[in-house]
Amino acid sequence: MLAAVAAFAVMDAVMKQLTQTYPPLQVSCLRGLASVPFFLLGIAITRQWRGLWPVRWPEHLVRGVLAILMLWSFIYAVSKLPLSAAYGIFLCAPLLITALSALVLHERVGFHRWLAIACGLIGVVIILNPDRKDMITLAGLAAFGSAFCYSVAALLIKRLTRTDSTLSIGLSFMVIVAVGTGIAALPKWVPLLQAHWPLILALGAAGAIGQYLVIYAFRCAPASVVAPFDYTALLWGISLDWILWSVIPSARMLSGASIVIASGLYLIYRAREDSRNVPQPLPSSGV
Repeated sequence: MLAAVAAFAVMDAVMKQLTQTYPPLQVSCLRGLASVPFFLLGIAITRQWRGLWPVRWPEHLVRGVLAILMLWSFIYAVSKLPLSAAYGIFLCAPLLITALSALVLHERVGFHRWLAIACGLIGVVIILNPDRKDMITLAGLAAFGSAFCYSVAALLIKRLTRTDSTLSIGLSFMVIVAVGTGIAALPKWVPLLQAHWPLILALGAAGAIGQYLVIYAFRCAPASVVAPFDYTALLWGISLDWILWSVIPSARMLSGASIVIASGLYLIYRAREDSRNVPQPLPSSGV
């Protein structure tokens, strides 16, 4: 998951750069199209063609629609906000995953974890509307909407890993995103500049690597354990903002993001404590 977050940070920086020339929907389409060849190359090398066919088609389609909404809203957010600010809002996703796991999957979430979720959302509000002069921006709401779509999609990934291969989940995601956003972007399609092809190749490689690794991570561990590692994205966002665009995060953004991250880390602590308190079954005396 740490490696996946690093790959996605590189991908997001490339997408932010491309939004200076192309519309957000077109950038979303390029993200899907450019990743497909790298995924097919991985399948060819490992010769895992048999596991490529999806088993749960309806859930693949739902996840694809959520991915389109997530990418479009996040790309719009990073085109208007510093990368670190968009990450600060998006990092409420692990909190939302925990809340949705209780509401949708009926997993047990105690009072302390609900309190941590509430505190984390307060941190998001601080980033969105920190003082009287600023209004909640459309870009900030887009980042929050992207986090919500990601949270629902993460729960679907956990369900899909029970029956579908990692490669089929990743490839269906990219194809649906490429086709869906491509159709929507076609009326306002901007011809690709030759100078941007290296960026598009980097976008595809980073997206494919990150997608494969995040699905593999959710296959290996519970969603509530894997998701909090998303918080390392803030370090990447701050670093890339400073290196590429000479942008330093504001104290307001850092304070709100700190609350979000602290709430997420507390969720990890409570999850471990709750798992220790679960009575273990007695060993069977039978053969």
